[in-house]
Amino acid sequence: MENINELKELIRLISKLPGLGKRSAQRLILKLINNRDELMKPLVNNLAQVYKNVSRCKKCGNLKSNSAGCNNCQVVDKKLKKICVVEQISDQIAVTNSNVATDCYFHVLGGTLSSFNKERKEDLLISSLIERVKKDQIEEVIVATSATVEGQTTAYYIQEELKNLNIKVSKLGQGISVGSSVEDLEDGSLLAAFKNRTIIENKSD
Repeated sequence: MENINELKELIRLISKLPGLGKRSAQRLILKLINNRDELMKPLVNNLAQVYKNVSRCKKCGNLKSNSAGCNNCQVVDKKLKKICVVEQISDQIAVTNSNVATDCYFHVLGGTLSSFNKERKEDLLISSLIERVKKDQIEEVIVATSATVEGQTTAYYIQEELKNLNIKVSKLGQGISVGSSVEDLEDGSLLAAFKNRTIIENKSD
């Protein structure tokens, strides 16, 4: 199997997916090959369509259809006063499925700032977060970043960027342990973290 260059490269690429190693990739590929018309061809066609028509929204960070627009940005049926800021789309999915933040808009950063340098801050959607806060007259920004050094660095950086807007900036409280990411938390832990969120204090002069 690995003597065929096309399959060798496919194994290498699929092995990069979360939860899939080399052996899992091989089994998956064999399943596709054995079901060329039922699985492989539709999958290839669908992946091509997703690649062409689905992208990340530059305003809120969520996934959007290039033809229909961003559903996350087009929530107009109710005016909300809170924005929940998460690192990744998978974090938003976890929070949404747990029903702990039904009164919030969502904003996906796309990552975190390094605790040692801030060269990547331009890659995160922090500027668009500030614009959304102003435009939608937001009263509270809930920073639901992970309990890592990078996640907390990002939380405080966001607080600094928002400090002149006269709004509440809070972070998740008890329920999320050091080193944990939001998407890995159980519903009960997420509920506790949101319920016990704390205000991020401005320590600058």
